[in-house]
Amino acid sequence: MASPDEKVDLTALAGEVQAACLARRLTLAAAESCTGGLIGHLLTEVPGSSGYFRGSLVVYADEAKTRLAGVPAELLAAHGAVSAQVARAMAAGARERFGTDLAVSVTGIAGPGGGSDAKPVGLTYLAMADASGCEVRRLQWPGDRAANKRSSARAALELILECLAAGPAPKP
Repeated sequence: MASPDEKVDLTALAGEVQAACLARRLTLAAAESCTGGLIGHLLTEVPGSSGYFRGSLVVYADEAKTRLAGVPAELLAAHGAVSAQVARAMAAGARERFGTDLAVSVTGIAGPGGGSDAKPVGLTYLAMADASGCEVRRLQWPGDRAANKRSSARAALELILECLAAGPAPKP
């Protein structure tokens, strides 16, 4: 379980995302697998989040990734659910389905089981999609399930802020 300070810190980070999106008049959506809705939860902990945040797809099962986020089944078969390719497709799918300027996605192996030599517990891929394309990051967390989920959510919020700092330009 997250400490009170850690929860406040993650909520404060979500507040920074909100301020940056509202200042640029940009909308945001998410597609979440291993975080199970934690990103959406954190974003909506901040009053006023409806001004920019449109929603989050919690697509834990492969079937949900395909049906709800539009991830091609062939992509899942070729690369597995925990891959850069699937993270990219999840972000693009969320952006398209919600009609937003931006979308973030996360897919990973939270643990304690499910890992392999090729894809160990803690392996996580994040993606951020906007009109110009999609950035993907590969991360590896050392914690238990709860810590890995929180680390992934934190990294997703930080990725949003980094991408906003680099562009896109505010909407008129």
